[in-house]
Amino acid sequence: MSAVAGRCVLVVNPTAGRGRAGRVLGKVVPALTDALHGAELQVIESRGAAHAEELCRDAVDEASTLLVMGGDGMAHLGLNACAGTGVPFGVLPAGTGNDLCRGLGIPLRVRDAIEALAKGVTRSVDLARVTKPDGSERWVGCVVSTGFDSRVALRTAAMRVPMGPLAYAFSALAELRTFAPLRYRLLVDGAPRELDSMAVFVCNAEFFGGGMRAAPGADVTDGLLDVTVIHPVSRLVLLQLLPSLYSGRFVQHPAVERFRAVEVDIDGDGLVGSGDGELLGDVPLYVRTVPGALSVLG
Repeated sequence: MSAVAGRCVLVVNPTAGRGRAGRVLGKVVPALTDALHGAELQVIESRGAAHAEELCRDAVDEASTLLVMGGDGMAHLGLNACAGTGVPFGVLPAGTGNDLCRGLGIPLRVRDAIEALAKGVTRSVDLARVTKPDGSERWVGCVVSTGFDSRVALRTAAMRVPMGPLAYAFSALAELRTFAPLRYRLLVDGAPRELDSMAVFVCNAEFFGGGMRAAPGADVTDGLLDVTVIHPVSRLVLLQLLPSLYSGRFVQHPAVERFRAVEVDIDGDGLVGSGDGELLGDVPLYVRTVPGALSVLG
């Protein structure tokens, strides 16, 4: 087993987990320093998403290892900084969902994540690379989602009163009152498909939305995207399916279709995309799997 060496930068979102990350940071730093066996550790607290993204990209340019501490938003920024660079990436989970950690097999408790980092073992995992209409690219570790789920994510992001883990469920019920199937135009490994759907998930890993399983059993080392399509159902049936997203049993419903692909182009009417819970914007979105794009610690 190799050890983490050289300069290691930890970028922290102190507001993650409703402030828990900032509260425990004083205990985390000495434990992490001991675990890294003499590596040079620099800890920087971010002042917001844009600042955190800048810090992560600067760290990748200057350090041998990037660690982040926070929720899925923080993990998404760190992942995008490290993707394709070979710089090892580690996460100390301190958010409410921690979907990326679930999908990549990173321990969900900070103490356990530090113990895993101490071993210094790295793994190569796949990522989804998303090209947006303006030609810009974004890397996604878990799920590129469109349809009902993205509408819910938009509603959740617009909430003025934080609701923690209940936010998604509340937004889902609110969105359900008016939601209707959406028209999709897909290109799956070069083959066109047109369909109406409640949602289409293009997945690198299986989790999204704070522990929901869009693609149960998805493998982040198989070089493939797992695609889940929920074909049109009534609002009542969709409401009944929502709780089973957490167990993954929703895939047993006859309205759910699953397949794998290397490339999926997503277009359609009135669609908005999100990746790892972060807004990607309007379609078309071009999603490609990139094997071994990220080196993960722990």
